[in-house]
Amino acid sequence: MKRMKICGAQILTMKEGDKPFVGDIGIEGERIAWIRAADETGDGAPNGAWTVVGGGAGAGIDTGNGAIAESAGAAEFDADEVIDARGMAALPGLVNAHQHSPMSLLRAFSDDLKLMDWLNRKMLPAEARMTPEDIYWGSKLAMAEMIKSGTTAFADMYIHMNTIAEAAREVGMRASLTRGLIFLEDDGGRRMTEALDLAERWHGGADGRITVMLGPHAPYTCPPDPLREVIRLAESMNLPIHIHLAETVEEVVRIREKYGQTPTEYLEAVGLFERVHALLAHAVHLNRRDVRRLAGMRGGVAHNPVSNLKLGCGIAPVSEMASLGVTVGLGTDGAGSATTLDLFEEIRTATWLQKLDYGDPTRLPALESLRMATVGGAKLLRIDGEVGTLEPGKQADLILVDLKKPHLQPVHRLESLLAYAASGADVDTTIVAGQVLMRGRKLLAIDEDEVLRQASARAARLVERL
Repeated sequence: MKRMKICGAQILTMKEGDKPFVGDIGIEGERIAWIRAADETGDGAPNGAWTVVGGGAGAGIDTGNGAIAESAGAAEFDADEVIDARGMAALPGLVNAHQHSPMSLLRAFSDDLKLMDWLNRKMLPAEARMTPEDIYWGSKLAMAEMIKSGTTAFADMYIHMNTIAEAAREVGMRASLTRGLIFLEDDGGRRMTEALDLAERWHGGADGRITVMLGPHAPYTCPPDPLREVIRLAESMNLPIHIHLAETVEEVVRIREKYGQTPTEYLEAVGLFERVHALLAHAVHLNRRDVRRLAGMRGGVAHNPVSNLKLGCGIAPVSEMASLGVTVGLGTDGAGSATTLDLFEEIRTATWLQKLDYGDPTRLPALESLRMATVGGAKLLRIDGEVGTLEPGKQADLILVDLKKPHLQPVHRLESLLAYAASGADVDTTIVAGQVLMRGRKLLAIDEDEVLRQASARAARLVERL
């Protein structure tokens, strides 16, 4: 079992109450074995002096500055690989809670259009041309971008999901995959068959890195009876549900005209919130009663601020949801709308939007927005028992951000620098389940040149004469 030691990093565990500290992280196999803090005389060097605090194997106690100390045996840890992380920040890998990864092939293809024009004139015709091979390479392009910007896990909803699962297995990322389900026309049960096949083949696959959700697309594309059937299946199979909610004003109007309800009331009426763990993408147009309906639900909301802004959809009531205990994570949506898959952009945009919307600079402070991108996203994907925080026993999904740059110095408050000044381009190293996927900005699990070559050729064919 491979052992790795990360030395001298400024560690931000994302555990509630923890403060940043300089220390080491020991990784054994796919899990974090221990975390320890430098003592007052240590310089953070790989062979510097350290305070060894802790009890028996797997135990840890608070060092007094929020650092959780090591398990017994860390001092004798014989590492196969040592990463000198002095001048870097170590934090949990970011979790993209809502994505359509193959849409990376359609980045910047249909910008500055109204949503329905964007969808009907550009996106849908281009997507109709996509083959499984296009989707494979488009998802690999997205994964390359995500790894290079610090994302280690993502939730994806699209078609031909088996090919995306295969790409995720090859690349080494953690993924929650969903076959989107639309029930506006009779397809002979094809979509549902594909969704169930995906769950059978891939839930718990790739050594547990891949999980599956059921994916009714949205209230306006899923009438009550088939939606109730999907909920029943999800409940019986113990699978979460991934669904879009109230992204646009048009959706709210359509559901009101057809059912006399808001989209949120509609989902409540069919039993979604009480029966299953649900990942609700967007949730922009919620009134106060809608927000209260989400309180206490299993799952929560994937907030996509960049896409929502770029398409003119609006600002989700994130602060109000969080104040009622609703779990909120961050997503990018597809690159066809958001253009970028850099979650650091979402972190910054999310917090600035709330401050502006409420006219209150204390809203959604830096650490809370970082927690949305890590802990919150892990909860939405129902993998928070394994990832989302740095602590012994959890999966070694983490990133190193290079702070030795003018825009990231000096370091007064690490969480503020990461939330307000850092970008995905500052990520030096990305690790998933103890496997280094990027080191020194070089992808190790993806042939980047081949991905770029394939993406360019395939994208040109998809958009020709559109």
